[in-house]
Amino acid sequence: MATLDVVSVHDGKQNKKVGSVDLSPTVFETAIRPHLYHAEVRRQLADRRAGTHSTKNRAGVSGGGIKPYKQKGTGRARQGTIRAPQYAGGGVVFGPVPRGYSHKLPKKVRRAALASALTQRVQESAMTVVDTLAVDGYSTKRMRDILKSLGLEDRSTLIVIDQPNPTVEASARNLPRVSVIRSEGLNVYDLLRHQNLLITRAALAALESRLAGGGRSAEGES
Repeated sequence: MATLDVVSVHDGKQNKKVGSVDLSPTVFETAIRPHLYHAEVRRQLADRRAGTHSTKNRAGVSGGGIKPYKQKGTGRARQGTIRAPQYAGGGVVFGPVPRGYSHKLPKKVRRAALASALTQRVQESAMTVVDTLAVDGYSTKRMRDILKSLGLEDRSTLIVIDQPNPTVEASARNLPRVSVIRSEGLNVYDLLRHQNLLITRAALAALESRLAGGGRSAEGES
């Protein structure tokens, strides 16, 4: 069973060990499966597509209600309307129409992909656990100082919190390559696009309960 140190980010105890936490083997000691990353990220990105693209076929284009010229005697090919696809301004043949791109993956696959990504971050020593994370007021500078004290100021970091925290979320909003997400919404795409994972002790407990317990939302959100 892997163990990680729990550090403090409070003034006077910044980056000081204040305890340790045992990581659940079913979440942080699974097999690394890159093919599951591909499947889950593809599902997430497909689900985000609006699918509102649209074109008009010959029935939807206005005009062209009469024949452009008579049927016979002109020496040219027969035409029924100037809104046919071969005419400029005519309808589009087999053009895109509004549709949904989302598709489903089994919950077990999604859960395994997330556990695999978390395991990879632990093996890369790219996961930091803090006791609590709080910012007095809305201060980007304070959040930058916290990351600097942990040695994360020059690397993209995903901050995972347990409960909604407006000051933390707003303070990190203007920091480049830094994102804040709640534990219930942690997903493979956000994990892979950040180099480091910064998580609070409470968020870690909630995450382990969600994944190890196989609950309803154990697969994460897109």
